[in-house]
Amino acid sequence: MSVQAFSRATLAAMPWKNGGGTTQQVASWPAGAGLDAFGWRVSIACIAAPGPFSAFAGIDRSIMLLEGDGVRLFTPDGRIDHRLDVPHAPFAFSGDEAIDCTLLGGASHDFNVMTRRGQWRADVQVLSQAATLSAAPHGVLLALRGGWRVNDQPCREGEGRCWEDEPHAWHVQPDSADARLVGVRIVPA
Repeated sequence: MSVQAFSRATLAAMPWKNGGGTTQQVASWPAGAGLDAFGWRVSIACIAAPGPFSAFAGIDRSIMLLEGDGVRLFTPDGRIDHRLDVPHAPFAFSGDEAIDCTLLGGASHDFNVMTRRGQWRADVQVLSQAATLSAAPHGVLLALRGGWRVNDQPCREGEGRCWEDEPHAWHVQPDSADARLVGVRIVPA
């Protein structure tokens, strides 16, 4: 697969089974794999109600607040108690954990990365200045704030690139001092 451009504005939103939110899938590999068979998955979720997170045994997860008041993530035994209330700050945890969630205000939008443990590993970086991301066989770039130049091509806020099964390196350059971009490099574990 070559590099695919995408826009948050045109990603389909799928409702959760429990009615607590929606998910926009950015990319998943291999193509057509369901939630029990993906090697990696990147999505954007709208969390609109409190409740438990779906458990994903054998999956490593990273979540990052995009917009909204955020949520509190916690386990019943207190081992995890994290306020996801700072935008663009990734938080990693195991999909094996029984995570519950309460809203810290209204609905929030979150960026999610999931990789199958032992097969894939995700390197999630939020960039605010020019950088070069070394080649990775899979990955996603998303302009979180402001415009960017991505390998010398324009990438507006809310737009991104994803790629699978073909190593790509990236040079990214912000258009303004307050611009932010998330780069996800997915590499073999």
